[in-house]
Amino acid sequence: MSMDIKQVQDLIKFVSKSGVNEVSIEEKDFKITIKTNQEPTYVTATLPQVAPVAAPVASPAAAEAAAPQTAATPVAAADDSSKYITVKSPMIGTFYRSAGPGKPSFINVGDEIAAGKVLCIVEAMKLFNEIESEVSGKIVKILVNDAQPVEYDQPLFLVDPA
Repeated sequence: MSMDIKQVQDLIKFVSKSGVNEVSIEEKDFKITIKTNQEPTYVTATLPQVAPVAAPVASPAAAEAAAPQTAATPVAAADDSSKYITVKSPMIGTFYRSAGPGKPSFINVGDEIAAGKVLCIVEAMKLFNEIESEVSGKIVKILVNDAQPVEYDQPLFLVDPA
């Protein structure tokens, strides 16, 4: 028995979907070993197909959580968001508003910020990355809940540069 290229491709697809790290098949006339280069827990987190599924689920939750915080903001200001600068996530990871449980948030709605101020932490693969502001202004809205997963380029904050 020998394997043709189609069977090898099918086997590779099967191995990558199964989450197994390594598969070896040995017959008398051939041997094949397939190794994946990632641990199964990270494979599911980094597949592009996962992103569209996660985003709609996260958006309503973020809107509901942000709504009570912006209740004091006039309706006209909330509707005219074109004048605001959107601070976006530079990476995929988990969003944190503070340096740890029980510690104060880096920023809150209404806070004045300057370029270089730490706004939040995005944790990616056990690395905690401080996200610094590139703009100056006032925080108008926080668009993400604490400990919520975020995608690359996902809006995190609205800043009024005025």
